[in-house]
Amino acid sequence: MEIWRLPISASQRGKLISAGYTSLSSLSSISSSSDLARELKVSESEAMNILKVASHSRGSETSNASCSIVEGIYRFSSIIEFSCRQASLYLVKFNLSRAQSAWDMLHDEESLMHITTSSADLDNILGGGIHCKEVTEIGWSSLSLIVNSVLKYKLTTAFGSESIIFMLIGGVPGIGKTQLGIQIAVNVQIPNDFGGLGGKAVYIDTEGSFMVERAFQIAEACIEDMSEYNRFLRKDFQECKIKMLPQDILENIFYFRICSYTEQIALINYLDKFLSEHKDVKVIVVDSVTFHFRQDFDDMALRTRVLSGMALKLMNLAKRFSLAVVLLNQVTTKHTEASFQLALALGDSWSHTCTNRIVLYWNGNERYAYIDKSPSLRSASAAYSVTARGIRNSSSSCKRIKMM
Repeated sequence: MEIWRLPISASQRGKLISAGYTSLSSLSSISSSSDLARELKVSESEAMNILKVASHSRGSETSNASCSIVEGIYRFSSIIEFSCRQASLYLVKFNLSRAQSAWDMLHDEESLMHITTSSADLDNILGGGIHCKEVTEIGWSSLSLIVNSVLKYKLTTAFGSESIIFMLIGGVPGIGKTQLGIQIAVNVQIPNDFGGLGGKAVYIDTEGSFMVERAFQIAEACIEDMSEYNRFLRKDFQECKIKMLPQDILENIFYFRICSYTEQIALINYLDKFLSEHKDVKVIVVDSVTFHFRQDFDDMALRTRVLSGMALKLMNLAKRFSLAVVLLNQVTTKHTEASFQLALALGDSWSHTCTNRIVLYWNGNERYAYIDKSPSLRSASAAYSVTARGIRNSSSSCKRIKMM
């Protein structure tokens, strides 16, 4: 405590400060009241009174400090005890509700349904199609060049010495990423009798690229395909009846148009409630997930945290509601001295957030899909086509599936 806080007269405080005593600790060096009286040039009784007040104030300060320390320790101990108790209750609840054996996990994985892409070759490298309970990222190459001639670039990829030629004429080629997103939103509605999930779709459009007319065409083709193969698909020796119409398929696609990253974050947070009310939703398509995050973000660390939180939220939704999440993302290129290298938009930190990653690219005049990352699928590539009926096998007679 400072001397000026002592409950003594102003003249006494002034004499103490003038003598060099500015705090209570400095008065502790005085051995007797007579020494203090001599220094301050006051009577011994007055000096004794000053020392008594100082001693009392010092004891009060120590007592208050001790009480504060004890109270702080008590509060901290209470917090720790409460936290430990809550953690124990959470662990008990967590273990009782979520613990399962590895055998059960294997059985669950084997019984998981897949969403077909309508391309048998593409489904083959995907292990049957788009997986439920997983987040699948689909990236596409985008080398936008304003030129008047065909330019060729050799890209360094996982294909080793194979040269992959990107042939671009005056802009970004139509690789078909939105077409694939619409195809998945339609195919998730294929009835169980035809090997589908019989679910509904949520389509989140951040770029404004969703075309309802195109969705109607793909829906018509899907119903025609089911009718064409109806005689091969029987249940209890009876032909499966098709009760769906194209308009029914469109009604089962919940479309959200997103115009900013704040709207996107708000919608992702709202999906928990939406899916609780629409439990038949079996796929969420985001086209594209990074569009609004490639701009208007000065704080890169904040952007990384926001995106990671959003990805974690989507992963939890996929697990909780047993649905598939498909994130469409742009692939950019990094230039080196010798080549161009494919790189996902938003950098390496985002690349670790998804379970599976598929890269779409051009090889000559053929569209290809490449398994770039997956914990359960082998690296492989397959050709596919975008037709009037939607995504189909490559029309080339020399279509290939290449395992890496």
